[in-house]
Amino acid sequence: MITFMSVLKYEQVKVNAALEKELAAMPAPLRDIAAHVLMAGGKRLRPLMTLSSARLFGAEGEKLYELAVIPEMIHVATLLHDDVLDGAKTRRGRVSAHVRFDVPRAILAGDALLAAASHKTASFGIPELLACVSESVLMTAAGEAHEIALQHSHSHSFKEYEDIVAGKTGWLIRGSCRLGALYAGATPEQVEAISDYGLNLGIAFQMVDDALDFADEAVTGKPTAGDLVEGKFTPPIMKYLEFLPRCDRENFCAGFREGSFTEEDRARIASDIRRLGFDAEARAMAVTYLEKAERCLDALPQRFEQKLFREALEFVRGRKS
Repeated sequence: MITFMSVLKYEQVKVNAALEKELAAMPAPLRDIAAHVLMAGGKRLRPLMTLSSARLFGAEGEKLYELAVIPEMIHVATLLHDDVLDGAKTRRGRVSAHVRFDVPRAILAGDALLAAASHKTASFGIPELLACVSESVLMTAAGEAHEIALQHSHSHSFKEYEDIVAGKTGWLIRGSCRLGALYAGATPEQVEAISDYGLNLGIAFQMVDDALDFADEAVTGKPTAGDLVEGKFTPPIMKYLEFLPRCDRENFCAGFREGSFTEEDRARIASDIRRLGFDAEARAMAVTYLEKAERCLDALPQRFEQKLFREALEFVRGRKS
C-alpha cells in the first residue's frame, strides 16, 4: 500500500540526488561545510510538499526536483545559522558545522545556501516563484528574530509564541506548498488554499516539536529539555510554570532567565512534564492547526496528492522524533 511515509522515503532518493547536484555547483571553500548539514539526513518534508503541490495541480517531470530542493536549501541554511545562535554542539546526531569547522565559515555556508536557493529560483524565469521564496526567507528570519528578542522571557503570551512558530517554521512550509502551486499554474484561490494548508501544518509541526523537546533523547536524538537552557518559553514550559507552587516559581524563573539549569535539573523537569501530561497537552494544541489545514484541502483537486496531504497531517499528529 502506498502511504505518506513510503512516498517520503521513495522521493528522498531523487531529492538527495538533486541536492548533491546543487552542492557540486557551489564554490569549493563552502561545499564541505554546506554538505555537512545538507546531506546529514532529514525527513525532506519540505521538498515533498513542493512536489505534491505541483503534482496536485497537474505539473509533472524531472524538473520538479530542481524546484523541490529550493525550500530544503533554505531550511538547511537556517539550521546552520540557528546552531551558531543557540550554541548547539550537535545536529542530527553529528557535530554541528560551526564546531567541526568554525563559526564564520558556518555562517557563510548558510548565506551561500540562501544565495544558491535564490539563484535556482530565478533560473525558472517565473517572477512569482522568486517573490514566494523571498517572502518565505523574510518571514522565517522575522520569526527567528522575534524568538531571540523574547529569549529567556517567561512572561510573554501564548499569542506571541504562536507568532514565533508561524514565522520560524510555518512560513517556510507554507512557501514549500505555494512554490509547487505557482509553478503548476494553479488559480489564485488554489494557491492561497494550499499556502494556508502549509502554514497551519507548519505551526502544528513546530508545536509537536516543542512537545518532543521533553521526550527521552534516546527516542528523539536531541538533548532532552534543551528549550530550558535556550530560554524558549514553549507550551509545556508555560503549563509547568503555572503548575508550580508559588514558593518554587522564583527558583524556576531564575534558572530559566539565566539558562542555568543543570543536566539533572533538565532531566527532572522533563520527567515531571511527561508525568503531568503537559507535553501531551501541547501536542493537543497542535490539533487545532491540523484541523484548519485539513479544511483548506476541501476545495482542491481530488487527486492522489490529496491523500498525501491528508496523511501528512497524521504524520505530524503522531510524530515521535
